[in-house]
Parts: sequence; structure tokens; C-alpha cells
Amino acid sequence: MDIVVAGGHGKIAMLLHPLLVARGYRVRGLIRKPEQADDLRQAGAEPVLCDLETKTDISEFVGQADAVVFAAGAGPGSGAERKWTVDRDGAVKLILSAEKNNIRRYVLVSAMNLEMPRGSEVFQVYLKAKAESEAALRESGLDWTIVRPGSLTDEPGTGHVAIAPELPKGDIPRADVAAVLAEVLDTPKTTGLQFDLTSGKQPVREAVEELSFQID
Repeated sequence: MDIVVAGGHGKIAMLLHPLLVARGYRVRGLIRKPEQADDLRQAGAEPVLCDLETKTDISEFVGQADAVVFAAGAGPGSGAERKWTVDRDGAVKLILSAEKNNIRRYVLVSAMNLEMPRGSEVFQVYLKAKAESEAALRESGLDWTIVRPGSLTDEPGTGHVAIAPELPKGDIPRADVAAVLAEVLDTPKTTGLQFDLTSGKQPVREAVEELSFQID
């Protein structure tokens, strides 16, 4: 399988790359800065220089693939404008590229409780940007999965998670989010599913399989 990851130098993506490579996949990561390339190579991924914010059409950078993952984000400390240009517009550009290049599979990393206004004015823009990116993906006709993790931490992964259409507020290590993304890409039955994700008691593979079974 050939997989393209947008936000290729992000914290989740850098944990995801080696997991996918270990499964025998070719992984390409879209990055903004040339100096990020060596980090991707060390993680087993091929760097592709492509700034989601400045490029109007990114299809030539995405190229041919079996699946794309949107793991990009403006990040903490960024202003409201970048929430739109990265979290929403970047995701939409990847949708358009997938459609143009006949890539059916699209996995989106989003966030829990987008419908619940909270936090600062900038954070509320972030929630709206994520919600609009989700809506665009649902309407695209692609084979999508939307993963909505809780509050992200840099703690070591446990390999155990909670997955459901809706969950109470909770945290999850980025490493466990990456493990779920890898499993989702290997589980076609997750197509068309949106689910919350926090730390929990179920092994990742079992939780992903059980969700797809329950939704069916």
C-alpha cells in the first residue's frame, strides 16, 4: 500500500510513519520545510516538499496512492487565520487532490466535541475549521474515516484505547492515535465511520474491529 500523509512532520505523523513502514507500506509525507526531510527519512518515510497553505493545487505532490491521511494542523500558538488555511483549507485541498488522482481512501484526524463551543475565540475558530473539513469530506463521496481524538498528550502509548461514536471527555497519547490510524488503514470496514478516541482498556486492534462490527 502507498500512503501519503499531509502534515508529515507533525507529532502524530512522525509516530505513524514507522508503524506503516513496519507493515510493509510505502509512506510519503508532505512537509513545509526542507530541513524536515531528514527526520522523515529517519522515520522511514519519503519527504515531499509541499506547503499546504501556499499551494492552490497539491495533486502533483500527492501523486498516485492507495490512501491519504490528513494529520496536519496549525498547532498551538497559531492565530485564527491559520486555523482556516491549514485545518480546513489544507484538508479540502487534500480531498480535491484525492478526487483528481482517483484516490478513494481518506482518513482525517479531527477532534472531539466540535459541536460544543468552548475556549478562546481562536480555539472556537479551530473547532469551526475542523467541523467544516469534516463536512467537506463526508460530502466528497470518498471512502472516508474521521478519527476524533480527545486531548493529545506526549505520554508513551499504552496500546489500549476507547473507541465509540461518542465518548466522555478524555486524553490520549499521540502514539496511541498513530496506532489507531495504522489499524484503520488496514480495516476497510471503518470506511464511512466517525468515532471518538481516548485512552481506554481495549487493545487497539480489538477496539477498531469491534467498532466496525458494531456499526454494521
